[in-house]
Amino acid sequence: MTMAFVTGGTGFVGGRLIRMMVDTGWQVRALHRSPMDAAKLATLGAVPVQGDLDDVAALSLGIGDADVVFHAAAMFKVWGTAEAFERANVEGTRNVLAAAKAQGVKRFIKIGAGSVVMGDGKPMLGVTEDAPMSFPHWAPYSASKGRAQQLVIDADDPAGMRTTVILAPMIWGARMPLIYETIENVKAGKFRWPDGGKSMMSTAHVDNICHAALLAAEKANGGRAYFVTDGKDRSLREVMGSLLATQGVDAGDKSAPVGAAWVMATVMETAWRSLRLKGEPPLTRQMLRLVGYDFTLSDRRARDELGYAPIVTWEEGLQEMRGS
Repeated sequence: MTMAFVTGGTGFVGGRLIRMMVDTGWQVRALHRSPMDAAKLATLGAVPVQGDLDDVAALSLGIGDADVVFHAAAMFKVWGTAEAFERANVEGTRNVLAAAKAQGVKRFIKIGAGSVVMGDGKPMLGVTEDAPMSFPHWAPYSASKGRAQQLVIDADDPAGMRTTVILAPMIWGARMPLIYETIENVKAGKFRWPDGGKSMMSTAHVDNICHAALLAAEKANGGRAYFVTDGKDRSLREVMGSLLATQGVDAGDKSAPVGAAWVMATVMETAWRSLRLKGEPPLTRQMLRLVGYDFTLSDRRARDELGYAPIVTWEEGLQEMRGS
């Protein structure tokens, strides 16, 4: 029986990954910080291991004799200081890698972000893994995920630990955090479709991401990153409109020119930082770049090298969300 160690197990992706592994016979240990998180992990079927991404000794103890490490923990926000993103996403990854290597782990799988190749606002269609990563100062989340990805790729050792990164576009599914944040904005009258929501985007159901991660643990040669999608691109209007509809919410038809929205986001970010305002700006360049411009991915490499194919269709995922 294969033993795995998981970080981020109480999160959206990590939790589904644990449940999928337990259901297929894996033994799972998972990192946690609070007693409440420990209870959640135990409910999922994992053995809770107390520790933190800052503590290599605790990580090493938790990893123990695990065959595979799945690193799903990350600071995922559209607003925050560059230092906070670097500490959580880059240094946290560095520490998990060091602990895994010290324990003789055979496979290291990181859940990454497709946005690591995004630069300034411009259409990007059919992007492959050969596209260069971008590190814009106004997108500290994406930039930090890119630096973390490079650490993982560089750590690949054909004679030791093989490393892989699964790159996700917008991850969706039942109880996805983004949908609740969007609903709040709709109800507060803050929601606008950038350029009418016509931008094309790739998506990946959370179970499809987890499936790809498990395939990588079994088949990947190492030192590779893989885009994973649902297999069909859709417009922002179709994606978010359909997801909101599963919760009985209509976003309306209000639109804003993406160029004007970009200027507005820049002004808002400057105000929030200079005046040290609480909370997050209603609009950031990082979020606008994710949804306001065409951004679609090719998952051909994952299909050819991992044998990946989606296990949850768009229609099946929406039906699950309606019932959740």
